[in-house]
Amino acid sequence: MDLTVTEIYGFDQRTKLPLPLAMNAVPAGFPSPADDYLDKKLDLNEFLIPHPAATFFVRVKGESMIQAGINSGDILIVDRALEPAQGKVVIAAVDGELTVKRIEKREDKLYLAAENPNFKLIEITPEQCLTVWGVVTYAIHKVE
Repeated sequence: MDLTVTEIYGFDQRTKLPLPLAMNAVPAGFPSPADDYLDKKLDLNEFLIPHPAATFFVRVKGESMIQAGINSGDILIVDRALEPAQGKVVIAAVDGELTVKRIEKREDKLYLAAENPNFKLIEITPEQCLTVWGVVTYAIHKVE
C-alpha cells in the first residue's frame, strides 16, 4: 500500500496563535508592500480545524499519493466528523495496516486508489477488514 502512517498526533484545542492576515490576495508575480494590507488576525486552528474534538494529525511516509499533493513526510489533518465518500482521501486501516488512499466506488465494488500511476488499485473484498479513521482535509508540507 506504500503510503503509510508513521506518527499520529492529537489536537490541542487550547492552542491559539492569531497571526496577521493580508486582506487582499497576494499575486504570484511582482511583490507589493504587504504591510499596507494587514488588517485582521487569522488563527490557523480556527481556519483549518472546524471539528476540533474529531480532528487528529498523522505523518505519512511513501509516494503513492504524490499526484494528490501528499508527499512523504507530510503531516495530514484528518477529520473524523466528515463522512467518507466517493472521491475523498481517507486514512484507512485495511486488515490492521494504516494507509492513505482515495475512496473509489465502481459498479458494486469498493476500492482504495493511489494517486500515483506506479501503484495498483486496491479492491476491498468482503473478507477484508476495512476501518476508515477519517477524511484528510489538508496536507502540511514545507515549500522548498
